[in-house]
Amino acid sequence: MNYPTITLWSDSCFFSPYAMSVYVALTEKGIPFTLKRVDLSQNAQWDEEYRALSLTCRVPTLQIDDVLLTESSAIAEYLEERFPAPEFERLYPRDREKRAHAREVQAWLRSDLMALRSERPTEVLFAGERFAPLTPAGEQAANKLIAAVQRLLPDGQQNLFGEWSIADTDLAVMINRLALHGDALPVKLQHYAEFQWQRASVQLWLAESGKTR
Repeated sequence: MNYPTITLWSDSCFFSPYAMSVYVALTEKGIPFTLKRVDLSQNAQWDEEYRALSLTCRVPTLQIDDVLLTESSAIAEYLEERFPAPEFERLYPRDREKRAHAREVQAWLRSDLMALRSERPTEVLFAGERFAPLTPAGEQAANKLIAAVQRLLPDGQQNLFGEWSIADTDLAVMINRLALHGDALPVKLQHYAEFQWQRASVQLWLAESGKTR
């Protein structure tokens, strides 16, 4: 098969959960791509060359031939349409309503739980760092996450919607901010996050992150 030329720009440390989401999506689709780094610590996202590529001057940015996209959930939806099942792995559930809920989860995780993201940053996930106990705001966000996942995840299931979707990876990232830090979690959530973290595409990303240390 003749694939288009695809380039993914990630942060140089591979700490971005959003770049990770796109990396996992591309890997699950089985699409060859080139990975390039943007050194955010040196403000390389503001360099003229990268600003010409990225609408938002953030990571990730994806280029497929002449198409440039930023924002990870928009990229995942584009990949799903451009490289559809059954020839390529699905990123979203087959069922229409379940697809809507998967997108709902993605949108929520990107727009909420700010205190949790601040107090349990991705250094927990990718560098094993430890931080102070959660503040009341952090605990409130954690409890909101836990309650939502308890509602969303059926007992005895390892994926949210009966089959893997990119929303599972995104949700596991958020849960693992707590789980990998040693914060208290219901066993069901711990097992879910552990299972999702072992997915081959996720492990490949973790290997890339590990190379930077």
